[in-house]
Amino acid sequence: MLCLGLARLAGAGPATGKPATPGLPGPPPDPWQRFVPPVDSRYDWLQLKSGEWLKGNLKSLYNFTLEFDSDKLNLLNFAWKDVKRLRTAAPRSLRVETGRDRGQPLTVYGRIELDGDEVLVITGQHRQRYRREQIVSIGTRAEKESDYWSGKFSLGANLRAGNADLVDLSLLANARRLTAESRFVADYVGNFSRADGIETANNHRLNGHYDRFRSRRFFWRVINAEYYRDVPKNIAHQISAGTAFGYDLIRDGRTDWELSGGVGISYKRYVSVEAGETPSQTSPSLRLGTLYDTRLNASAKLKINYSFQILDKASGTYTHHFITTLSSDLWADVDLDVSFVWDRVQDPRPGADGLVPQRDDYQLVVGIAYSF
Repeated sequence: MLCLGLARLAGAGPATGKPATPGLPGPPPDPWQRFVPPVDSRYDWLQLKSGEWLKGNLKSLYNFTLEFDSDKLNLLNFAWKDVKRLRTAAPRSLRVETGRDRGQPLTVYGRIELDGDEVLVITGQHRQRYRREQIVSIGTRAEKESDYWSGKFSLGANLRAGNADLVDLSLLANARRLTAESRFVADYVGNFSRADGIETANNHRLNGHYDRFRSRRFFWRVINAEYYRDVPKNIAHQISAGTAFGYDLIRDGRTDWELSGGVGISYKRYVSVEAGETPSQTSPSLRLGTLYDTRLNASAKLKINYSFQILDKASGTYTHHFITTLSSDLWADVDLDVSFVWDRVQDPRPGADGLVPQRDDYQLVVGIAYSF
């Protein structure tokens, strides 16, 4: 204890590293705190609040998540709040909330410099300053149309021959086109099964929507459309279209949770019907849905998508589509996906043979997925 006290009296610095006696040199400052990226017309530069710097290509900022593509580290996702500094090499489009124009975001265009909570948008000699919290989204550096697009597809298969011949194929796919002002999303789920020459499953569902961002959390789903076919369920073709509005309950860079609702119209044609029944039906529809997407840890994500329609009784009264997917990183852009799908028609239409299809269809799909 005495030796420790004498050491402190002798001038040993405190835990902060600053010398107790004037004139004694302290530890050298961290050079990365003063680092300024070189002038660069090709690469974007990003610094995290941890002090780490990255060089690459800023893909987009959406839902408080910034996508950054590195040549060596591939595509990375960062929470917007964790980014300390950012400098883009080329001009980008931004959606900014200014409080004017009836609260609708304003689109600006220019090279971006973020430092702390200040965002500088530079166009020639003109400079516009905004606060970090005013930024709704940042568009990609689109040198060609493909730069706007990203997607994922997953394939699951079970093939068997011998005493029993079995073919079971499942395909799930997603494509997205994202700009600072809008997004287009399309999803496909298809299944085909044949056992000993008898078809046991043949269904396809393709849906898509086009959204316009109205504010940081509100969006207008300008068009929402879906095509569905399920022969064993006596549905030859089902086409739905409508419009909706949506709101983001959570957008924090780790979790996205949105709700949407709107109205539309649905057309359904049956494979076969009983004598005297019409083979097709048109109905107004009320459609509600929710999408929950979260990152569980560094290598796993969970996505839940649920939507339902209220129709007239001749069209099924009520239908819903539920799909949840657990994705786990394998290597690079390849994932292992486990998906559970549940489709339901409240009042299915009997076929010409009088048989009424089951209301519910369930499916568990294990597949290898590739993201691009």
